[in-house]
Amino acid sequence: MGDSSGRCDVHKGRAETLRGSAASRGYDRDHQVLFREPVLSVTPWCVCGKRATVADHYPKKRRQLVAEGLDPNDPKYGRGLCASCHAKWTAEEAPGGWAAR
Repeated sequence: MGDSSGRCDVHKGRAETLRGSAASRGYDRDHQVLFREPVLSVTPWCVCGKRATVADHYPKKRRQLVAEGLDPNDPKYGRGLCASCHAKWTAEEAPGGWAAR
């Protein structure tokens, strides 16, 4: 069948192919060392009070930073969020797939 995303296996595979791997989108080892680790060390707590586990590009998204010629791995463009707040924020502010319509 499919997974919890609601996509069947055929459409899930097509979506993943179009999206590309995390590394192809810029989330490689450099991102881990230069962005994620410093962001989480400076902002270890989410806005909701939970432990931050995700380094979120904020207030501009990674694509915006790249388009403007800015370094997306500069920690000054990040904030720490917990996984649930990151998922909620992304769904509201940067929806993808069927939610982008």
